[in-house]
Amino acid sequence: MAKEKDPERKIIAQNKKARHDYTILDTYECGLVLMGTEVKSLRMGRASLVDGFVQIDGGEAWLHNIHVPEYVQGTWTNHSAKRKRKLLMHRAEIDKLESKAQESGHTIVPLALYFRSGRVKVEIALAKGKKEYDKRQTLREKQDTRETNRVISAARRRQRAA
Repeated sequence: MAKEKDPERKIIAQNKKARHDYTILDTYECGLVLMGTEVKSLRMGRASLVDGFVQIDGGEAWLHNIHVPEYVQGTWTNHSAKRKRKLLMHRAEIDKLESKAQESGHTIVPLALYFRSGRVKVEIALAKGKKEYDKRQTLREKQDTRETNRVISAARRRQRAA
């Protein structure tokens, strides 16, 4: 079943590859510590989460390898595009994530970057890597679902026309 669209959630970037490569076990919404030029660049809708991951160092969660391009009209105060950024989370959530991420095959990946009520938020997920056959099985299930939906909608159209 599809998620309902949140009217106050303006999506900047999504990591669709993460949902293909990983089984999502648990999701969290976090704030992000940013510089002013990063926010301006994000308002222009430019960012990439493809190689991003979350690492927990010293009881703090850090987002690595997300690409936020430099702001075009920025000056000497401009930010570097691939710097690590601190995530704003509750201590209990960080501790829980850290303990689960240390299990074999588990990682923490960013799923989406968006604005909510004027603030930049990132949706991260505790994920477990899929094997190649799992990826093929997921694709096959999606194709089967699409095919059955097509057949059902075609039958409904014929029924209405009659």
